[in-house]
Amino acid sequence: MKSSILLIFAFFLISTEIAAQEAPADTSSMVVPADNSSLAPIATDDDIAEAAAPTESKPLKLIFPDHQNWTSLKEGKQLQFSVKASGGTDSTYTYRISPEGVPGVEFDTLGRFSWTPGYDFVERLKTDSTIQFLFEVENQHEERISQVIDFNVQHLNRPPVVGELKPFYVRYNTLNTYTIESSVVQDADKDPIVFIPIMDVMPEGAKLSPQGEFSWKPSLTQFNQLREKPILLEFYVEDQPAKARTKGKFKIQITQQDLPPSIQMVPSQARFRHKEDATINLKFQLYDPNGESDISSFNMIASNTEVPAGALVKNTPSQYEFIWTPGYDFVKDPLDSLSFNITFYVTDRSNKQEERMVAFTILNAVNEAEIDQNLYNEYRATMVRAWDLMEQLKDAEEDLKKRYRRAKKGKKARSLTNASLGAATGVTPVVVEEPGTSKKITAIGGTAVMTIGTLEATEVIGRSTKDLVERLNYIIEKRNELQTKGDIYARKYVLKSARRKQEFLKDNDEFVAIMNLKGLVALELDAGWKNKLKPTNENIAKTFKDFSNEKN
Repeated sequence: MKSSILLIFAFFLISTEIAAQEAPADTSSMVVPADNSSLAPIATDDDIAEAAAPTESKPLKLIFPDHQNWTSLKEGKQLQFSVKASGGTDSTYTYRISPEGVPGVEFDTLGRFSWTPGYDFVERLKTDSTIQFLFEVENQHEERISQVIDFNVQHLNRPPVVGELKPFYVRYNTLNTYTIESSVVQDADKDPIVFIPIMDVMPEGAKLSPQGEFSWKPSLTQFNQLREKPILLEFYVEDQPAKARTKGKFKIQITQQDLPPSIQMVPSQARFRHKEDATINLKFQLYDPNGESDISSFNMIASNTEVPAGALVKNTPSQYEFIWTPGYDFVKDPLDSLSFNITFYVTDRSNKQEERMVAFTILNAVNEAEIDQNLYNEYRATMVRAWDLMEQLKDAEEDLKKRYRRAKKGKKARSLTNASLGAATGVTPVVVEEPGTSKKITAIGGTAVMTIGTLEATEVIGRSTKDLVERLNYIIEKRNELQTKGDIYARKYVLKSARRKQEFLKDNDEFVAIMNLKGLVALELDAGWKNKLKPTNENIAKTFKDFSNEKN
């Protein structure tokens, strides 16, 4: 073969020299045929050596950004990067990502990733949230590799928004109270807010509470000035705990109007439907025309006794929150849902009271965390079983190889076998030591003596070498099959979302069925075999590289 290659390149070298003599003094590295139909490169000694030398390719791998904290981002901020690949036997790569359909995620087949998480990605009561993505690359030779990346999305606080407020009408010689409407002042992140006065524009004697209650008893001079020129009062709205500020304003005018006590609730609706293990969060702002100090109490009465009284939390004398998370055992089976009412009421010092009744429906839900844990346990148990069987087949393969090598090399000892050959019936075992020879001398009945080689003795006396080879090939075949199926199974169900699909249990049963070898007896696998290695996640990942070692 090498001689043929050298002859071909020698032919190209001779053709090149002839063409160079006829052509003008141009140092081009290409030979141009007479018909200009094709171009042939000049072969050099390095080309011949390179053609004769075998090429080795590096393993296929994924390359991600290497700067610190590149997987951390904030809500509303764009993250962009490119996934690269190297190695393999082909350099044309195709990239994929799962799960698909995550809002805001863009990922093309060239590995370009872009994502801007929405402001509602992280819940208000949490500081951050983590999401998993599986990146996979494949070349045209169907070589592929995948890697799971955890992205940590941090909550980005947004300042409150203040709409147009209604005017405040005051009376002379009366402590006038104005409560800034919570429906007009909104925080997109659902954060608690406080109101901060701007002292330079506050009328003398006026006060603005953190809950947005403005109180003022104007003097006669102030009242007359107000009659001629209304006041446009500015203030700050600050969210907690980030303390982001927004400026608001309302107009102060004279009037005889008075306001009754009231309850403001956010969100303002009469019915709520939630699943079990979902946090219910309601915010209450209490108003009293006589001022915050006139509020006596705020409480609730639930028609279901399992709703804890401690769910109503007092932030300030006029600001409360209802925070409650019904557990997975709140709705008893076989019920699909459970409905009840909660009446919230506020009372002032004169026993004037206002009530607000809210209806709740709690839906029976599945404990996804528990299901995910059970599915992962099933996934891991199957991978442990596959890994354990791979180790046993590996040991059996090594044992058969050793036995086959011993059979080929032969033994130094002589032995007499209990075999019936022709008319011989009685056999007396005799061992004859004869170093330096690979022959066996077998005496049968004391009258028949024959000499056979080691492999021949194996055929006649012991087990057939053909059987050893067949068993060895069968074990190698099963190991390869188990390795391939195990890699596919480990990679396909590396994510929680994949294990939640109905096909997971079906594929799991099919994979387990592959491990039920029909030829266990023929292979003579030791039923009492014990693995010397512990089934740790690290050991399993050494055999099945895509195995998920997540800690649920």
